[in-house]
Amino acid sequence: MRVLQVGAGGMGRAWLSTVAADPDVELVGIVDLDLDAARAGAAVAGDPGIPVGTDLTILAAETGAEAVLDITVPVAHHPVTLQALRAGLPVLGEKPAAQTVAEALALAAAAEATGKLFMVSQSRRYNDQLVAFRQHVRSLGAVGGLSTRFAKAPHFGGFREEMDDVLLLDMAIHAFDSARYVLERDPVSVYCESWNPSWSWYRGDAAAAAVFAFEDDVRYVYDGSWCAPGAETSWNGDWRASGAAGTALWDGDHDPWSDLDGTPGSPETAPSVGNEIAGSLASFVRAVRSGETPDGEVHGNVMSLTMVDAAIASARSGHRIVIDEVLEQAHAAALEAERDDAIRERLASWESVRGALATGSPDAAALG
Repeated sequence: MRVLQVGAGGMGRAWLSTVAADPDVELVGIVDLDLDAARAGAAVAGDPGIPVGTDLTILAAETGAEAVLDITVPVAHHPVTLQALRAGLPVLGEKPAAQTVAEALALAAAAEATGKLFMVSQSRRYNDQLVAFRQHVRSLGAVGGLSTRFAKAPHFGGFREEMDDVLLLDMAIHAFDSARYVLERDPVSVYCESWNPSWSWYRGDAAAAAVFAFEDDVRYVYDGSWCAPGAETSWNGDWRASGAAGTALWDGDHDPWSDLDGTPGSPETAPSVGNEIAGSLASFVRAVRSGETPDGEVHGNVMSLTMVDAAIASARSGHRIVIDEVLEQAHAAALEAERDDAIRERLASWESVRGALATGSPDAAALG
């Protein structure tokens, strides 16, 4: 599949290397506002002669691209993805889907209006240990609770150390998305507190604790910090699920296991999903070729971003936040801001946002 990549910065270079290693993908062009960065990216991809440019639509037409990889900064996700969809090209984009839930909803409507796939690369879902953990959780019977403990102390420098709500915005979305995957349910509400320890090297809150109520009265608890030196957890976090038949555990780096009231669990092995962005890319290619709806399709992924927004709203207000209220407010904002008649028509047709996200586009099986 002939792909055009937009964005050749730090994360962009990781994607360029991944694309170069995938035999099912051919990189035909790189778009970046900084042409020197685009040319450097071509060298990373192993072919300095790869065409580069600053305009997605023009370079896609010149190179015969069949799909777009949007590896830009979050503020650019909405305009870049929208431009690609309007050009008739399916898109695989880095998380988050967009900078705001309203923009993400607009992109879901744009995917419906154009009939093209927009998939968000929630790369930490592509982990066979996480898949195995879900298999163990399924063996617990009725699940009452799931928890994630996350503790790291990275000194990134740069923009992250100046961000507001840095932990919730930049990292917690991975755990929130994985919780939805493991529980196979969606959130209903959240109460969250965030803070910044006195020794923190971040300007914004680098620690947070959140309790989400999920469908079927299941609780998900997230306890995280990005300024917790010593005895750090995995980047994937440390997970525990409790159910009627026992408990399942995963330390984020090794095979998960479960204790079914004294008997080791041995659930059925699930097929491999690949590894992080390479697995995400392979899933995207399969989806475009087959028409199947992949994990990360925008309608399904919006809820993970909504969890982040709701947690931040709760931390700032000191109140429990209802997820549907966040979705409806974002939907109203998307309708007010949208100037494309076809996209606005799709947004207006949604009787409820949660329902629209659950069912996706009525033509989802035909997205290409």
